[in-house]
Amino acid sequence: MRKRPAIALSGGLVLAGLIGAGAAAGYALGEPRTVAVATSSAAPVPSGASSTVAPAARLTPTPSPTPTKKPVRRTCSVEDAAGDARLASFQGRVMNARTGEVLFDRRGKKASRAASVMKVLTSAAALKVLGPDHRMTTRVVEGSRKGEIVLVGGGDVTLSRTPAGTLTAYAGAPHLSTLVKKTKKAWAKAHPDEKITRIVLDSSYFGGPAWQPTWKTKERTEGWMPKMTALMVDGDRDAPGSNGSRRSTDPVGRAGAAFAASFPGASVSRGKAPAGADVLGTVRSQPVSTLVQQTLIVSDNAIAEMLARVVAIESGTGNRFADEDAAVRAALRQYGIEPTGVRVVDGSGLSDDNRIPPSYLTKLFVKVLHREDGLGPIRDGLPVAGRTGSLSYADRFAGAASKADGKVFAKTGWIDTGYTLAGIIRAKDGTPLTFAFYALNTSSPSAKTALDTLAADVWSCGKRLQDS
Repeated sequence: MRKRPAIALSGGLVLAGLIGAGAAAGYALGEPRTVAVATSSAAPVPSGASSTVAPAARLTPTPSPTPTKKPVRRTCSVEDAAGDARLASFQGRVMNARTGEVLFDRRGKKASRAASVMKVLTSAAALKVLGPDHRMTTRVVEGSRKGEIVLVGGGDVTLSRTPAGTLTAYAGAPHLSTLVKKTKKAWAKAHPDEKITRIVLDSSYFGGPAWQPTWKTKERTEGWMPKMTALMVDGDRDAPGSNGSRRSTDPVGRAGAAFAASFPGASVSRGKAPAGADVLGTVRSQPVSTLVQQTLIVSDNAIAEMLARVVAIESGTGNRFADEDAAVRAALRQYGIEPTGVRVVDGSGLSDDNRIPPSYLTKLFVKVLHREDGLGPIRDGLPVAGRTGSLSYADRFAGAASKADGKVFAKTGWIDTGYTLAGIIRAKDGTPLTFAFYALNTSSPSAKTALDTLAADVWSCGKRLQDS
């Protein structure tokens, strides 16, 4: 998701309290609507926003799908909402997560671009391949020449150039200042009479182009996507505490300059670390379980791209954009749902060339609902209608759609060619539903309203939803 209101943080984090602590806890569904952002004078907070964070509600797990014993009279129609012209080229599917019955379908098997809903698949692949406890490591090692050290990027986009203890756009992020301190201490012990005079920057962990060819340049200049390099700081943001902040043309150079500032007089160059070099210091990212929640709740593109690339590397398919598709699909297959029609061009969903059928998402979200196969972090990271993340903004689940506040747990998506919404609904009658709705071939923000209205009407219908 992108183009959401610019959110700046006062050295703080979007959902710092929620994500920094890991899994989300429950809350009373009757609480007033809150927007899960911290505020700052650097940029306005969306109208009606509050700096208070309401933790995401948990759904009570329900039994795995079983055939219904007694037929339900399905007499509740959402045809008017589904036929809203604002949805443009509409696709969608709704499934009863308790019985496995498809209640509503509009071209649900057609694989289409799904925008940031792709982050759900990326997250699922990361949890399967990397595991919830995996962390990205940034290292400093001894160089091959006298007075030389090498800063080695491990793909961690959350590494921060701000002083240790400062909260940034990523709660719990490691800091360069900590790495500098460790490096100087180890260097002084190993080379007590020698000064560090050379710094080499090694970003070879990621290969190929740093910019996916199908992305528009404005995604970088408007602040939604950095060039993907294995060494960067603060997601390469100009403003480390701002969720949407312009990114540079040289993430490696920015990181190198920030690091070198602690070693006056040292030269800076680019290269690779010597094989088997002694390690002087390391810092590590938050675990994958936390990173998954951070990328989903506010739709952070950089984390999603990092996860997809590391999944490819750890799977052995390669370290380029082109290597992500095979790795992610293979990981998804391990959940027991064949990813028919799925195509992964990037990890964030920004490319128009990604493909996911709504039918695949409704099946995967059943597992997410039940927290099966380690998918709990995805459940905890889903925005909640009218409560948290990208579904808490003033233009989401407003008006008549607010009847479903606190009952829709879903990933949002937005690219220039459409809007998407997919996830879980705890229906008015208590029925757990999974859904995926695409409004394609439109750039009008009114499509978001139409998607929310449709989801809210599905909430009202529950198991009585009819397919007409």
